[in-house]
Amino acid sequence: MTDLKTVIADLTAESEQIDRMVAGLDDARWGLPTAAPGWTIADQVAHLSFIYRLAGTAASDAAAFQALVERAKGDFDGAVNAALDDYPRAAPRELFARWSAERTAGIDALAAVPEDGTVPWLVNPLPPAILACAGIMETFAHGQDIADALGVRPERTDRLIHLVGFAILVRDFGYQAHGLTPPAEEFRYEITSPSGQAWDFGPEDAEQRVSGPAEDFCLLVTRRRHPADLAIRVSGAEAERWLGIAQAYRGPAGQGRLPGQFAPVRDGRR
Repeated sequence: MTDLKTVIADLTAESEQIDRMVAGLDDARWGLPTAAPGWTIADQVAHLSFIYRLAGTAASDAAAFQALVERAKGDFDGAVNAALDDYPRAAPRELFARWSAERTAGIDALAAVPEDGTVPWLVNPLPPAILACAGIMETFAHGQDIADALGVRPERTDRLIHLVGFAILVRDFGYQAHGLTPPAEEFRYEITSPSGQAWDFGPEDAEQRVSGPAEDFCLLVTRRRHPADLAIRVSGAEAERWLGIAQAYRGPAGQGRLPGQFAPVRDGRR
């Protein structure tokens, strides 16, 4: 993982993509359905706003964060979904203002944590840079849902290295979500960045191997595209199994996407 200053700058840049996609929408387009069943664009922005508020609270007020977590104990996903009711989804201007404020406050709170410190989180305390990488994952995933609903393509840059590294760090989440025992062996990942750089992780002689473009890898681990529609290649039986269960977030895998639901991204185009 990179230094906190860099990942905070990149988290800020990724979150600003949400602004560019939704700031000029009329009320009707805020209500467009997204690929997440039952969720509109407004729901997606409300969810992101809550996630940034949660991270900002964890970074700035541990006691308040603990109280939030205690209230959600046993059904965190349900609590996250229930939190949407606190957001004015039928009033887009108010929702956008709240998103802007909570996003800024959350990022500022993470940036203020000492780089060698930790932030309380849902299972274990995390270094602020790791939590910021998780924020990039959330922003990428829900931003993709918004982009798909609007028929636009988000900017993809080498900022994706934070999400790639985070997904590799939490490789076992997919196994846990399906009640499977994760393998002890490490995988080799050979990922090509949007600018054409080679990002290599893991032992060079690993039997289980994953390769492909960074954007496709990120779409895979956020379950925003079906593996059949991605240029991700694997070798080894365990890597093949992981391909079908990969996810970079805790909890249920969710519905995912169907084969052919979206046109593949190739050479920077849909």
